[in-house]
Amino acid sequence: MNRKELAIELHKKKFNCCQSVVCAFSGTVDVDEKTLFQAGEAFGLGMGCMECTCGALSGAMLLAGFKNSDGNTDSPATKAETYKLAKEMVRRFRERAGSCVCRELKGIETGKLLCSCPDCIRYGVEIAEEVLEL
Repeated sequence: MNRKELAIELHKKKFNCCQSVVCAFSGTVDVDEKTLFQAGEAFGLGMGCMECTCGALSGAMLLAGFKNSDGNTDSPATKAETYKLAKEMVRRFRERAGSCVCRELKGIETGKLLCSCPDCIRYGVEIAEEVLEL
């Protein structure tokens, strides 16, 4: 089973979109699955009940920090590079999904679905694999 398939299976097990993406990468970043699951919990449903960034994209962003950050709390030196990765991830996600905002993706105001949760999850996984080379 590839990561996209695993992420979809996790979503079927009631993981939110963010948790589905980050937990599909368990074992590839230096964070255990339970911590990935906990870190992603508040980012599901587009942060704030569909008001903000798609959870699947948020999951990819969490992975960028886990993979790229130097973890140096005294003198952080990796933020600029991580921000570049994040910007590229946003660009690719928006290009594929049509938006980065959950309520827009789900067509809450327009009635037009731009991208389903399973597709957002697939895009989140793909983008993490491509940009972060995971």
